[in-house]
Amino acid sequence: MLQVLADRTYRHLFLAQVIALIGTGLATVALGLLAYDLAGADAGAVLGTALAIKMIAYVGVAPVAAAFAERLPRRTMLVSLDLIRAAVAVFLPFVTEVWQVYLLIFVLQSASAGFTPAFQASIPDVLPEEKDYTR
Repeated sequence: MLQVLADRTYRHLFLAQVIALIGTGLATVALGLLAYDLAGADAGAVLGTALAIKMIAYVGVAPVAAAFAERLPRRTMLVSLDLIRAAVAVFLPFVTEVWQVYLLIFVLQSASAGFTPAFQASIPDVLPEEKDYTR
């Protein structure tokens, strides 16, 4: 399984995916904690709504993003989606209202939902041998 990491391009792509997933996870937790902090007594409802928005973004955006991943330059798409996720992290200190948390969660999870199909579609381009990319 680790033989595919010998390919420099795949290794960089894989590490970018790992870092992006860690960043998205941390940003999601941070947004959830921020929503909790902003909501006070209504924190449970706010967190539930935030997590529902997260799932709606994934379910609604992933199929559309998969169609775009097939037609757009994948490298540009991956970098753009990473920049969107980084922008969400930059906006965190400026959030003062619960609706802003909801918006940032939707944007963050939409970018993450778009990243996964683009990443998966790029693997056969990087590793042309089927036996390599199926590992």
